[in-house]
Amino acid sequence: MNWISNYVRPTINSFFSRREVPENLWTKCESCGTMLFHRELADSLNVCTNCGFHMNLRPRQRFHSLFDLGLYSEIPVPGPVADPLQFRDQKRYPDRLRAAQKATGEIEAMLVAEGEIGRTPVVAAAQDFAFMAGSMGMYVGNAFLAGVERAIATGRPFIVFSAAGGARMQEGILSLMQMPRTTVGVEMLRDAGLPYIVVLTNPTTGGVTASFAMLGDIQIAEPGALICFAGPRVIEQTIREKLPEGFQSAEYLLEHGMLDRVVHRRDMRDELITILRMLMGLPPAVRGELPPPGPVQTAEPPAAPDAPPAAPDGGTPKP
Repeated sequence: MNWISNYVRPTINSFFSRREVPENLWTKCESCGTMLFHRELADSLNVCTNCGFHMNLRPRQRFHSLFDLGLYSEIPVPGPVADPLQFRDQKRYPDRLRAAQKATGEIEAMLVAEGEIGRTPVVAAAQDFAFMAGSMGMYVGNAFLAGVERAIATGRPFIVFSAAGGARMQEGILSLMQMPRTTVGVEMLRDAGLPYIVVLTNPTTGGVTASFAMLGDIQIAEPGALICFAGPRVIEQTIREKLPEGFQSAEYLLEHGMLDRVVHRRDMRDELITILRMLMGLPPAVRGELPPPGPVQTAEPPAAPDAPPAAPDGGTPKP
């Protein structure tokens, strides 16, 4: 009996027991509800393989797919004063920051890096919507200006991927001050004659839309991205009317002249390479690996003049 209870029964129970499945193996599409396996989703850059919906892409994932060989260097960002207003709602502001840092593994809502895209050196910044909805506070303003200053110092184009719910209310007027600060940064790039490209992702709203996100030399958006100042729900509640289908979507803005391109995420890198090299006056990008260098061609030395014939008696020949 002991053998059955101690060995056979636990073995049978473990065989038929339900295996634990990690929570992050499957992701549900926010648009069509399809369950997507994590490897399939990673291969498609967080784009639903069923309906094509573009889910949020974290900055490090985006940079890995954007830069050549996934190699880039982070640009340090000066940290602002922590909780200058001593703000508190349901939680203290420092507690919210620590919770967001623990959940995302990032310091703040924007990451700035430099590297090469199609062998073209660039500086890029990306907002992290997973960090307090990508809201723009003093740190994001500092990060944007750090990217601008690095781009000017190295003579490189500056690319920004926006994804935000607007300004960060916990920082009050100090958050709103980042709107003119980032606008000044864009003017610094223009004075330096450097391209500034904005890629608007879903969603880009509020103070971010009203500042640096709509000031690019080239405005690109991902398909279906919500791009607005006030969201459709707020507008409908204010005017008490139903908005048109697709209002404030990337396609709607493209149709009405607010954007230059709507580009699928899988094609974004190639599109940026083409635009960057055109704006920088560079030749078209070389696709694939560079060919090995050919043999060095050296000029042949000139032939020596014919020697004069020798005299028969061994003396000096007459001219």
